[in-house]
Amino acid sequence: MRTAIYPGSFDPLTNGHLSIIQRALQMFDRVIVAVAVNPKKVPLFSEEERKQLILEACQDPRVEVDAFHGLLVEYAKKRNVNVLLRGLRAVSDFEYEFQLANMNRKLAPGIETVFMMTGEDYFYVSSQLVREVASFGGNVEGLVPPNVLKVLRAKYAKQG
Repeated sequence: MRTAIYPGSFDPLTNGHLSIIQRALQMFDRVIVAVAVNPKKVPLFSEEERKQLILEACQDPRVEVDAFHGLLVEYAKKRNVNVLLRGLRAVSDFEYEFQLANMNRKLAPGIETVFMMTGEDYFYVSSQLVREVASFGGNVEGLVPPNVLKVLRAKYAKQG
């Protein structure tokens, strides 16, 4: 079974992420969406909230949602998966992703990184931008799945 791990913070999940997942399912039998937990960052949504939002938005049985702490390559080894899937929005993403891919190859030569371009409808969308716009009351409808939109509005309504 061809499996890829699609790692990220997904804080929050965007329609750009969903596009990558849906297109990855055309190339892989299974996609593990792996929520990265970074103790140095304070996310808007908890690990469990992010996992739940992804599960609700991706109701395909070929998508598994999990979380990992520490090095991605160690998680991939533990899961016995040798393909990492990374989305690229713009040329500016490439340099950073290229560095990560080469470091991962140095740490785990048997693990490959596959890059997929984000669809043209979402190349400008990032989780950080969605959070910022939503925090100021801006409309992010169409940029995130409906379930994410609902909880974003609720979270910022409480803070406002």
